[in-house]
Amino acid sequence: MAILERNDTGAVAHLTMAAPERLNALSDEMIAALQAEFDRLKEQPDVRAVVLSGAGKAFCAGHDLKQMTAGRQAEDGGRAYFADLFDRCAQMMMSIRALPQPVIAQVHGIATAAGCQMVASCDLAVAAEGTRFGVNGVNIGLFCSTPMVALSRNIPRKQAFEMLTTGAFIDAERARSLGLVNRVVPAADLERETADLAATLASKLGKAVRIGKQAFYEQIEMPLEQAYAYTGDVMVQNMMVRETEEGIAAFIEKRPPDWSQ
Repeated sequence: MAILERNDTGAVAHLTMAAPERLNALSDEMIAALQAEFDRLKEQPDVRAVVLSGAGKAFCAGHDLKQMTAGRQAEDGGRAYFADLFDRCAQMMMSIRALPQPVIAQVHGIATAAGCQMVASCDLAVAAEGTRFGVNGVNIGLFCSTPMVALSRNIPRKQAFEMLTTGAFIDAERARSLGLVNRVVPAADLERETADLAATLASKLGKAVRIGKQAFYEQIEMPLEQAYAYTGDVMVQNMMVRETEEGIAAFIEKRPPDWSQ
């Protein structure tokens, strides 16, 4: 069985981390598999939304600590291995943001350390009731510095700092109230609710969503005046898309748009 499984439904790609015996830990192999799939998706415009989930009883428990311990056996104490590991993981996380398609995390069980980072890196997240989130590395003497990057860009800084320094879990409702996840649903409805959200996203004009996703992340880092200048140019770019002209005409004429022309 592959460590990462992909099944497509229409214009939605479903990626499932399939190492349940290790709580879908981000091993070297899992990071490589995710990176390879994200690289493929970037070149597949027919895919208009992506769902990322985990098999078994958890979404993702973070880095593979046994593998990291083995890496420490090198002559340099693991310094080169760890530098490469965290670089590869960061590149994989940033690939989620760079994808043209919206990525939805479908979360259950636990999402800890780099697993929580992955949820924060996704564009949207739907969590099952009872899911727990944490950046717990401080409990074993390893501050979650790289997970902190995504987490602190999702939730208020004092709440992020509390999670990072106490190593405590938060529940799904708290994660929703802080902005880490969009929706909390009964566990039995998780797959359906996430699929419905993905189908809604996939029903939109893919070119417009691709333009908008890139602009969303670019402008949010800019000062206000620069952001308006940049997004004004983006709106002009979007208006030049043929399908957008059809969408506006269809709205005025009170009919469904025909984007297949």
